Amino acid sequence: MAITNHELLTALNWRYATKKFDPTRKIPSETWAAIEESMVLTPSSFGLQPWKFLVIDHAETREKLCAESWGQPQVKEASHYVVLTARTDMDSHDIEAWVHRMAAVQSTPTESAAAYEGVVKGFASGMSQEARHTWNTRQVYIALGQLMAAAAMIGIDTCPMEGINPAGYDQILNLTGTGYATSVACALGYRAADDKYAKMPKARFLSQKSSNIFE
Repeated sequence: MAITNHELLTALNWRYATKKFDPTRKIPSETWAAIEESMVLTPSSFGLQPWKFLVIDHAETREKLCAESWGQPQVKEASHYVVLTARTDMDSHDIEAWVHRMAAVQSTPTESAAAYEGVVKGFASGMSQEARHTWNTRQVYIALGQLMAAAAMIGIDTCPMEGINPAGYDQILNLTGTGYATSVACALGYRAADDKYAKMPKARFLSQKSSNIFE
C-alpha cells in the first residue's frame, strides 16, 4: 500500500516543531497505539533496537522534567511526552537476546542464527563502551525521525526536544544503573490555535543545494 507523492509532501510540509500545544486536546488511545507501534517498527543497525521509549503520563514528573528543559512549556502542555533513551552499552547478553528473538520470529536455522550472532558480536566488541553508547544514540535518532514523520501522516503535531538536561532527566526517571540513558525527547499533541510558528513558511535550502547526484 502507498500514499501519493502529494499526500507525503503535504504531511511533511504541515509538520513543524510545535512551540505551543493545546493542553485541552488529548490524542485518542487508538491513535496513540498506532504512534507507539511506529516507534517499535523503527529500523536499527543489525536490528538490535538499543532503546527504550518512556511515555511520561505523570503530571508531577512532567513538572520536574520541565525544570530540566529550560522551562519549555511543551513538556507540560502536550498531550503526550516521550523520552527516548539509549542503551549505555551493548553486551553479549543483549545481542544473544535479540538473535534468539529474531530466530524465533523468523524461524531462522540454528546455524544461520549463530553465524549472525558472531558477526554482530564481532562488530560490537571492536568498539569501546563509549563508542557503543554513541552508536546506540544514533539509532535512537532514527526512531525520533520515524516518530515525527508517522505522527505527521495522521495529523498529530510534534516537537523534538534536545534542549534538555539528560543527566537531570536520568535522575528524575531513575535511569541510573538501568543500562539506559536519556538521548532526546519528543512532545506530541495538537497545536494551539495561536501558535504563531504554525503558519511560518519553512526556511529550507533548495534541494539542488542539499542533494547531489554522483554519477
